[in-house]
Amino acid sequence: MEQKLKELELQALEEVKASSDLKELNRVRVAYLGKKGPITEVLRGMGKLSAEERPKMGALANMIREMIAKAIENKHKQLEDEAVSKKLEAETIDVTLPGRPIATGNRHPLTKIIEEIEDLFIGMGYKIAEGPEVEHDYYNFEALNLPKGHPARDMQDSFYITEEILMRTHTSPVQARTMEKHEGKGPVKIICPGKVYRRDNDDATHSHQFMQIEGLVIDENITMGDLKGTLEVFAKKVFGADREIRLRPSFFPFTEPSVEMDISCKICHGDGCRVCKHTGWIEVLGAGMVHPNVLEMAGFDSKKYTGFAFGMGPDRIAMLKYGIDDIRHFYTNDIRFLKQFAVQE
Repeated sequence: MEQKLKELELQALEEVKASSDLKELNRVRVAYLGKKGPITEVLRGMGKLSAEERPKMGALANMIREMIAKAIENKHKQLEDEAVSKKLEAETIDVTLPGRPIATGNRHPLTKIIEEIEDLFIGMGYKIAEGPEVEHDYYNFEALNLPKGHPARDMQDSFYITEEILMRTHTSPVQARTMEKHEGKGPVKIICPGKVYRRDNDDATHSHQFMQIEGLVIDENITMGDLKGTLEVFAKKVFGADREIRLRPSFFPFTEPSVEMDISCKICHGDGCRVCKHTGWIEVLGAGMVHPNVLEMAGFDSKKYTGFAFGMGPDRIAMLKYGIDDIRHFYTNDIRFLKQFAVQE
């Protein structure tokens, strides 16, 4: 029995040494150390031995079992280390090669324009005011001198949820809400950026939703001269120091007097071209002095306070500034279009 155990030891150690992978090594472990292995079979025959030989053979068998188990453990670690080394060698990275650039996004052209305008007016002492896009008819129209049935409402046909709730057609409701919060006490100096909605047929220059920025100033002794000076600073900052502005009489129910502001054409410098329709001027925004009725409805004394308001479309400004010919490019998420503005950061 002693001879057989030693032969099993040598045989097992040879097979452990010859194992080339973990699967083969596990087979050896099961074959020699399992419940049905040869060592277990030898131990079952110990009952035939004398009482003196039995402890000696038991100790020898346990020693051989431990030696085989230790050899298997060492071989397992060796095979694992070799596998890791081979994997590392196969996945070696040449750190001397140039890195692959990571594609990064950039700000949307409308976002750039809006932030540029916000920065300008914040620097002039304005605060940013925001309000809901789903608005009450009262704030969207009535508080702005547009009572029910007023024909000027047709110019701002919108999406109605109920007879009194609609998607706002301009950011002017934010002005009405802000004036109401001031409870008739000035000064008020805000700009209101945000998304607005109108029932327009989408084409190159119209969209059923677009961005708008409006401004409002209310205080004592505010004049048309203050409005003109503000708009001139805006035009030169956004479109270039060489731009000139002109104000033309217009009509808005919430301002009186009302004006349209044009800027001189950058392409032809006022001589006339296709871009400015051969007039030398390009229309940019509408503005005017706040109508006394609007002031009174918000709780302001129109004999003490005056103010001006203006409204512009960042979409149109971006189209003019960047030479974009279709407003729909802003909303179709074409990566080819958006990538053009990455270099202009």
